[in-house]
Amino acid sequence: MSKYLVKVPATSANLGPGFDTLGMALSFYDTYELEVIESGLRIEVLGEGAKDVATDETNLIYSSMKHVFVALEKTVPAVSITCHNSIPHGRGMGSSGAAVAGGVMLAAALLKAEIELSEQQLLEFATQIEGHPDNVAPALFGGLTIAWVDQNGPRHKKLTVHRGVSPLVLVPANQMSTKLARSLQPDSVPYDDAVFNVSRSALLVAALVQSPELLLAATEDRLHQTYRASAMPETGDLISQLRELGHPAVVSGAGPSVLVLEDDPKKRLAAIKFVAEKFPTWRALTLAVDYKGASVEAQHGSGS
Repeated sequence: MSKYLVKVPATSANLGPGFDTLGMALSFYDTYELEVIESGLRIEVLGEGAKDVATDETNLIYSSMKHVFVALEKTVPAVSITCHNSIPHGRGMGSSGAAVAGGVMLAAALLKAEIELSEQQLLEFATQIEGHPDNVAPALFGGLTIAWVDQNGPRHKKLTVHRGVSPLVLVPANQMSTKLARSLQPDSVPYDDAVFNVSRSALLVAALVQSPELLLAATEDRLHQTYRASAMPETGDLISQLRELGHPAVVSGAGPSVLVLEDDPKKRLAAIKFVAEKFPTWRALTLAVDYKGASVEAQHGSGS
């Protein structure tokens, strides 16, 4: 086959206390169509980022695909790529992680006749490009993922989220630079805050997998959100107001979007109503957890 379609979910990383470790795949998708052509490179971007995303060799989907080919010492094919982007850019929903995962998956599909890439290899390539595995792990594999790095490279564990968990993502009009958000982190944190986050991270895994009623306490954080609040005051204000009302709200990824992890669809509707009244410029995305992760389908040509 010389035509492929890859579908990649949005992701939310950190989930409150699980900084650079926890991530979740969400039912909101980018799709990328690839066709092998005789020569050159053609890239078209539709939807989110249509006016801003690169359409040359620096395009993140293409450069990620190329990274795999070069690493395996294979000839990079001439391709045409059409990006159908729905995931908001610069909003903490893993748009770059989706592009990286999509490019790696397309490379795996093109190389399948010669090399069968393992899940571990997919994660390693994606982490090499993205820099850390917390977004690319759920983008690749779906579900709730715990990601870490040891002497052998990046690792992940996929978990199934309790069916009672009802995710909601609240998206503002403005963007946030992940680089800027990371620059606001201190080099060290108080001992008490570190212990606090260890306890909440452990509790969060239990809450998401087994006991959703604990999500409000489990999503408390002292490691990163407070330090980044100055760069996105409206996000911080929204989170504070939602949490005062009992909604488990956190910064989604590096922000400025807000992730709310409710344990009841009725509570999610109440949160949506509150945001519509108090923060009318924010968009509410009522989502589910994606359990499949990135997928690739071979496409039959038209014969023309």
